Amino acid sequence: MVRANGAVSLRELARVVQTSEVTVRRDVRALEAEGLLDRRHGGAVLPGGFTRESGFPQKSHLATAEKTAIADVAAGLVEEGEAVVVGAGTTTQELARRLARVPGLTVVTNSLLVAQALAHANRVEVVMTGGTLRGSNYALVGSGAEQSLQGLRVSRAFLSGSGLTAERGLSTSNMLSASVDRALVQAAAEVVVLADHTKLGTDTMFQTVPTDVMTRLVTDEPPPHDDRAATELQALADQGVQITVAGTAAGGSGAGMDGMQGRRRPRREGPLPVQRHGATPLRSAAASLLDPQPPDRRVADLRRR
Repeated sequence: MVRANGAVSLRELARVVQTSEVTVRRDVRALEAEGLLDRRHGGAVLPGGFTRESGFPQKSHLATAEKTAIADVAAGLVEEGEAVVVGAGTTTQELARRLARVPGLTVVTNSLLVAQALAHANRVEVVMTGGTLRGSNYALVGSGAEQSLQGLRVSRAFLSGSGLTAERGLSTSNMLSASVDRALVQAAAEVVVLADHTKLGTDTMFQTVPTDVMTRLVTDEPPPHDDRAATELQALADQGVQITVAGTAAGGSGAGMDGMQGRRRPRREGPLPVQRHGATPLRSAAASLLDPQPPDRRVADLRRR
């Protein structure tokens, strides 16, 4: 599976072979000792440091429940009448399906799959970039795509990628895709990264969203005993990124954001809050990130500001 897809999550492996994640994790550790693969937070990749990019058919079957939960929460951040940009990816495609229900929305995208998901939505305007079609992920890239984004300004951008670390932020394996993603970031007042737990701690070649530019990360609950993923979440929160953890059983709506983009936000004493939607508490260092303030009160406070 790793050779075919480039990467695979422990949850997917456990489902395929019909065993527990504990057993899969032990076997993956043994395969790593033989040099056949490299372990990553919540999964495994081909050996050799930076992970290569999988094609869309392979990505669409990875962490499907997690992507659905993330998309449910991210859609709750979008209000009626907003203008947003949505990048290419399987998680953003799931988000687009939910945005079809938001009236008065304008969505700018370089993804044919995002546009297709919104094609028949009532009162949703879709604006596509120009560019050259990249068949592996059905996205428009190149100078045409980047030039069409010049002078654009929207409320927020929703982006995904191949890897996410606190040190480098979001990254991807393809240079052309990374360049367009950076142009999408420049067009938005706030940047929301959608990344499931398998991408936490994974580093790929081309940086797209530096950590200090990220406003919010929407992710899913890491597997039990995955302390490295929890440590990565804590490190991101320490750098000012708002963390929202979505449960795979039920989604939810997000709270308002602080709107600081393009600069490092002021540090606060102690860990920053993590919002959870339908998830059980993290079983590690990230558990200390829990925000004690009720979500409805927090939203009201942010709106008053």
